[in-house]
Amino acid sequence: MELSVSQYTVQPEHGLMLSILVLYLGFFLNERVGFLRDYFIPPAVSGGLICSACVWLIFATTNLEIGFDMRIRDLLLLVFFSTIGLSAKLHRLVSGGTALALLVVVAAIFLVVQNATGVAIAVLLGAPPGAGLFGGSISFAGGHGTAIAWGNEAAAAGYPNAAEIGIAFATFGLIAGGLLGGPTGRWLINRYDLKPTSGSVGLAEQSAAGEAPGGLHGALSTILILTICVAAGDSVNQLLFDRGVLLPGFLTSMLVGIVITNVASPLRRHMQPAVVEKFGDVALNIFLAMSLMSMQLWVIAGALGPILAVLMAQMLVITLFGVLIVFRVMGRDYDASVISAGFVGLGLGATPVAIANMDAITSRYGPSYKAFLVVPLVGAFFIDILNAATIKFFIGTITRLFS
Repeated sequence: MELSVSQYTVQPEHGLMLSILVLYLGFFLNERVGFLRDYFIPPAVSGGLICSACVWLIFATTNLEIGFDMRIRDLLLLVFFSTIGLSAKLHRLVSGGTALALLVVVAAIFLVVQNATGVAIAVLLGAPPGAGLFGGSISFAGGHGTAIAWGNEAAAAGYPNAAEIGIAFATFGLIAGGLLGGPTGRWLINRYDLKPTSGSVGLAEQSAAGEAPGGLHGALSTILILTICVAAGDSVNQLLFDRGVLLPGFLTSMLVGIVITNVASPLRRHMQPAVVEKFGDVALNIFLAMSLMSMQLWVIAGALGPILAVLMAQMLVITLFGVLIVFRVMGRDYDASVISAGFVGLGLGATPVAIANMDAITSRYGPSYKAFLVVPLVGAFFIDILNAATIKFFIGTITRLFS
């Protein structure tokens, strides 16, 4: 006799508390498990997967389906992307010069290739073509935040498990990006006998220092600015929605942050980057922990075969793209090899994975100022805007071709 499924929803404040405990579990595991530490797996991923596995075990043994109220998580997503916008200073973007412009163009081309690959595999597997976007740039280049944001949009359009599938792709992509990036860069360096230039400086030197945290005053002013980003972003989103333009809320919050930080600089109203970065780190890690601990793994398990097929295809595509396109366009030198390693992490995982890949290369072979300048700028600023535009383009194209 089959037991009926009962449901229990964890309230927001309890979910927040549990997410912090999950992060502590992740830190504990990462300190003691070499694989997690060596491949830069975020604590939210390692701890969150343990928690979601426990939730699955409870469901499998008792038919109790534990759900989570995600209102705090959704707010944290907006806060995180607001911090990304507040960090996007135009003078930094200009300083990247030709190399930055080239990498932006390359990234835009890659997003099209990545989505085309995802859609093609979805069609071959008999899945809806739109689902292929979750096996493309939504989950891989976009990461967990973008996967969840567009997953909510897909759920409203009749794909209730899109967010869970997107999180699964993003999680596997995070791991794959860390596994592939370093070996790709090392292969290029050894293959072409590349050496760093004498004028390069490393991560520690080029990431010096912003302003020191300003205590309570600095924290309160940052919170005020972040709330303005979120509130104004929501107002912009509603205004666009009334005119038939549909954008995820995180994108408009980020754009408001970009406007604020670049208007404030000429007025000598400077942000405190250390405080903004800390709020971003906290928001992102709790957001990821809440997302991963709430994954319904029993839903994902039924699609594990297609997920792995898409993952293998995307790993092959980005490796070839990094070696054959990124490396050549960026100059076929040592900096280009480090950028290629970072690009693999960026395309499959996220900006932190890209930086971890490049740091692993430069700590062994030597510094690369250009790589640490252009890759984080593309990852922190351009990739989300390019990705949103590419996704909208593919949605429109798929609608015309397959409706």
